[in-house]
Amino acid sequence: MSTVYDCSRPDSRESGLAAAANAVRAGGLVVLPTDTVYGIGADAFDSNAVASLLAAKGRGPDMPVPVLVGSWSTVDGLVMSVPQQARALIEAFWPGGLSIVLPQAPSLSWDLGNTRGTVNLRMPLHPVALDLLREVGPMAVSSANRTGHPPASTATEAREQLGDSVSVYLDGGPSGEPVASTIVDLTQAQPRVLREGAVGLDDLADVLGVDAESLR
Repeated sequence: MSTVYDCSRPDSRESGLAAAANAVRAGGLVVLPTDTVYGIGADAFDSNAVASLLAAKGRGPDMPVPVLVGSWSTVDGLVMSVPQQARALIEAFWPGGLSIVLPQAPSLSWDLGNTRGTVNLRMPLHPVALDLLREVGPMAVSSANRTGHPPASTATEAREQLGDSVSVYLDGGPSGEPVASTIVDLTQAQPRVLREGAVGLDDLADVLGVDAESLR
């Protein structure tokens, strides 16, 4: 059975964060609010938990799971290096709706799917998500919906799709307009936007010092 915690109430929020942290450490799945859409998350370093996440969504390893972090500094331990372009984007847009794809650190023992040696990283701008991430460390987090269905903008919508495959639902209220994060690939010499979303091309281009059209 899954449990829903109303994070608008301080007592319920505290209990929910504790329950979610325990669930993640035990290899379970949790649903958490973010600044884009609701996410379904697991311990990024627990391959069985990540496999359970993919199964709950009804998708395979061909679509790797992104990783959410609770601080800028966490990134340094997860990637091979942090180029200047990545630093500039992190300083400009994190926490927020920008995901950055970089070569992962070769020493990491995780299985996020068919990543081809890369990792998709983001720091969300949501206090509940940040509190959980700072408690448990990096989490593999994907949108809280079954594959092929609309992303969830409320905990209720997430539960309708995912049910008891998730141990804990953290209800942070409506996420607003469900806009996915923008994804920027920095694994090559030329930055490239893989998905347009919450952060606009012009804003990215200003920070990177490039023409917006070159990012497409």
